Amino acid sequence: MAPTTYFFEGITLLITHYNRSHSLERLLRTFKEQNCSFQDIVVSDDGSKIEHLTKLKDLQAILPFRLITTEKNQGLGHNINKGQDAVNTPYTLYIQEDFVPKPIFNRSLQNALSFMAEKKELDMVRFYAYFKYPFLKPYKNGFSEMLFSPWPWYWGYQKFYYYSDHPHLRRSNFLEKFGRYPEGLKGDVTEYRMMMSFIQKKGQGLFYDNFQSLFDQQNSSAEPSTMKRNYWRESEQPLVTVARHFYRHLKFNVDFHFSRYA
Repeated sequence: MAPTTYFFEGITLLITHYNRSHSLERLLRTFKEQNCSFQDIVVSDDGSKIEHLTKLKDLQAILPFRLITTEKNQGLGHNINKGQDAVNTPYTLYIQEDFVPKPIFNRSLQNALSFMAEKKELDMVRFYAYFKYPFLKPYKNGFSEMLFSPWPWYWGYQKFYYYSDHPHLRRSNFLEKFGRYPEGLKGDVTEYRMMMSFIQKKGQGLFYDNFQSLFDQQNSSAEPSTMKRNYWRESEQPLVTVARHFYRHLKFNVDFHFSRYA
């Protein structure tokens, strides 16, 4: 029996990259090995070192993609913005270079594409997360609608994690609707501000219930994560953890109600 082939017309695979060319190659080769292709592939590079840029240009001859470069590192926001600007298809599959799709992802992407075609109010479909979104309404085929409300009976600050930079399918007019990613900021701040903009502008999304079954996130010692987090964010000390949760609960609610983003 011939292997199943997937071609996603109308979707551009957008990959943001910075100094992890071997991780990028792994991602592209995995899609090829799974017989999965897209109408277009855009790799947006954020001023990588020359050895990585050379590797990317060598890769283009084997695994074709459009490479969007910049003269210097300008941060995650600028990298996503210029990559999204280069997309010409109705839909964008956004993935950072350290993720690896599992074989079952392709079928889930088919489902997500059909959902967005039939449900015009949908802005994005999320495929990966570190934790389950707290308020979900079952939809179909293993996906659920994310529900957000500012009212206190939707308790906890995790309800604000509605948007994420983790792998997702979105409409390519995303920047027009929710604003451009803020530039010149740390990656986690960039993501936070887009998260708030997405909620304030009433974005709608689906969430894959088995949220760590479609992708692996792999960071090797040779190409570690480029996101640096401080002690306050990572510490598991009980007092620090309690203080962090209280701070986030207060900050997220105050920012949502009294600040405007994008």
